Amino acid sequence: MLKRLLKSIREFKTASILTPIFMCVEVFMEIAIPFLLSKLIDEGIANNDTKQITILGIMLVLSAGLSLVFGVLSGRFAAKASSGFAKNLREDIYNKIQDFSFFNIDKFSTSSLVTRLTTDVTNVQQAYMMIIRAAVRAPITIIFAIIMSFVIDTRIGIIYLVATPILGFLLIFIANYVRPIFKKVFNQIDHLNCVVQENVKAIRVVKSFVTEEKEIGKFNKISDEIYQNFSRAEKILAFNSPIMQITIYTCLTLISYFGARFIVIGTLTTGELTSLFSYIMQMLSSLMLLSMVFVMITMAWESGQRIVEVLEEKPDLKNKENPIYEVKNGKIEFKNVGFSYVKDKKKEILKKINLTINSGETVGIIGGTGDGKSSLVNLIPRLYDVTSGEVKVGGINVKDYDLKTLRDQVSMVLQKNELFSGTIKDNIRWGNLQATDEEIVEVCKLAQADEFITGFPDGYDTMIEQGGANVSGGQKQRLCIARALLKKPKILILDDSTSAVDTKTDSLIRKAFSEKIPNTTKIIIAQRISSVQDADKIIVMSNGRIQAIGKHEELLRNNKIYKEIYISQTKGSEAYEQKV
Repeated sequence: MLKRLLKSIREFKTASILTPIFMCVEVFMEIAIPFLLSKLIDEGIANNDTKQITILGIMLVLSAGLSLVFGVLSGRFAAKASSGFAKNLREDIYNKIQDFSFFNIDKFSTSSLVTRLTTDVTNVQQAYMMIIRAAVRAPITIIFAIIMSFVIDTRIGIIYLVATPILGFLLIFIANYVRPIFKKVFNQIDHLNCVVQENVKAIRVVKSFVTEEKEIGKFNKISDEIYQNFSRAEKILAFNSPIMQITIYTCLTLISYFGARFIVIGTLTTGELTSLFSYIMQMLSSLMLLSMVFVMITMAWESGQRIVEVLEEKPDLKNKENPIYEVKNGKIEFKNVGFSYVKDKKKEILKKINLTINSGETVGIIGGTGDGKSSLVNLIPRLYDVTSGEVKVGGINVKDYDLKTLRDQVSMVLQKNELFSGTIKDNIRWGNLQATDEEIVEVCKLAQADEFITGFPDGYDTMIEQGGANVSGGQKQRLCIARALLKKPKILILDDSTSAVDTKTDSLIRKAFSEKIPNTTKIIIAQRISSVQDADKIIVMSNGRIQAIGKHEELLRNNKIYKEIYISQTKGSEAYEQKV
């Protein structure tokens, strides 16, 4: 884990190295101060030696000044190193997510990925700063203090030597005990973020069903669980302070007792005892700091593992060696295709799919919810890989294409339409970043979006709020269709993407497709038969299989499922016409 995390330091290695170096110099200066002070008392003040007092006083001021300067430098470089490390970590995680397939994304929930990009990275950042600064300062201070104690008096130095490993063992024991609790807490934070995300995203549904109290209860429950576990961990970590206090004050008592005796018998001076007390206080502050480091590292350890879990996730979709960079045409072939989201042939939701769609054809797909319509078209741009069989585009297996090349030529408008914060023009230009304004207007006219866009005061420069909250469902769908058309793909897939559009507009969109992009292969998944009845062929799916293929009239005569859907959708309008 550490090896993988440290790869993200990169250009901040110099700052990371300079921080502990400057810290060591600062500590050395601080350690020198009590020693110089003891000399000042024993050799200067005791002997009334003005020259010695002056020299030692200047040395004390210089030591304090240098300690301050190097402390500031250490803090500055520590901030630069830790902030840069966190920046690189966030970039690495975000870039890694961009390479994930749908399968990889399904493995991590959105809320979990957000927590890892924010809370977990912050924990690691703080721990890294503590490690390169405090975790260097504390042990070095303790080591130097012990060494100086032995230099002053070996007998008293043994007190430090015995106390330090006992205290270290107790701190490590406590840290290991609370680590599983923090792991549980971070998983609960994922759940909390999920609850918040769902609530905010579906706030209109919550309001319309008046379920605010239920949502508040759900939030309070998981929030209370986090509180309980955090409190439990903090209560355990609270033992750090009394353990250290007991250790330190035991040392102080022993030093006071033996120091007084040694002064009486003349083997220890007053200045030396004063410096020993200074060293014990330095050790106290260092051990307190070390305790904080242990707490932070304990929390960051679990966060680091969660980050590395994302960084080491291997995308299940990747280019082969020497991939193909050209899609010749929009012909699509499914050859004995089976597909399972869990990559288990026993749990395939698509079974023995054999299908050929010629380039330029318009194909409609009809079926019930859960019959595999979306799963089928997701295999064409290789958003998922088949479990068995093969899918070909332009006569070539989709696995042999460069992924970017394939997806540039297979444009999809998914069931869940997403718009991004920015202008309408910026959203549509996602399809082609180099597109001109004229090209944007042209595709909007094809998608029947130009009319409502020009009706806005700012036209194509109208700002879209987050998630497209300020446009209707039908307007959002038409903007997404325009965005897909801007790619000028060889294959266009509309996955139930005109469901919120009225039948007249739907008809105009299909007419525009037929007249303006006749050479593009068009696949239309729809619930309304009117959206696909003019297609070159219609596929009827049931239980993950192709139940029938044919034209509208042919299916009405020969296919029971298609006929039932048609009757259910038309009998209401026919009854209305007869009544009128």
